[in-house]
Amino acid sequence: MKMAVTAKIQLIVSAQHRELLNATAISYRNACNFVSDYVFKTHNLKQFSLNKELYYEIREKFGLGSQMTQSVLKTVIARYKTIQTNQHEWIQPKFKIPQFDLVWNRDYSLTQNCFSVNTLNGRVKLPYFAEGMSKYFNHSIYKFGTAKLVNKHGKYYLHIPVTYEVEESNISDI
Repeated sequence: MKMAVTAKIQLIVSAQHRELLNATAISYRNACNFVSDYVFKTHNLKQFSLNKELYYEIREKFGLGSQMTQSVLKTVIARYKTIQTNQHEWIQPKFKIPQFDLVWNRDYSLTQNCFSVNTLNGRVKLPYFAEGMSKYFNHSIYKFGTAKLVNKHGKYYLHIPVTYEVEESNISDI
């Protein structure tokens, strides 16, 4: 059976990298609001047709890379579907908090004890505090998913969903 946990890993960010991460998060948030406006008007929640209609405009207008542009579309679609499931109404979500999604081995990876993270101006290497989290870095056991880069109280964190196999008999131990 597969289990999932969210590893919340604090990054060590210089002033220069802080500016890049902030700019990327703001651009991602603005792109989400742009797509949200479009979806609200058209009621279109299909990834393929949204991609066809908005992909190049998002890349040009917000400076996002290819994978982040796809993540914007997925983020907006997921938010609309959550609202529909919970409230059964057509309500337009607004994205307020600057944060962004990072796809494993596309937008972020782990190399030389640093996370390599995509920004608007290319990748940056960010060291991190591994205390209590290092066991999750054994990729033969643990698999990383799409992370969210979050800024809380001036500190940056990667919230990474981590999945791994657990024997049925060990579930009660967790």
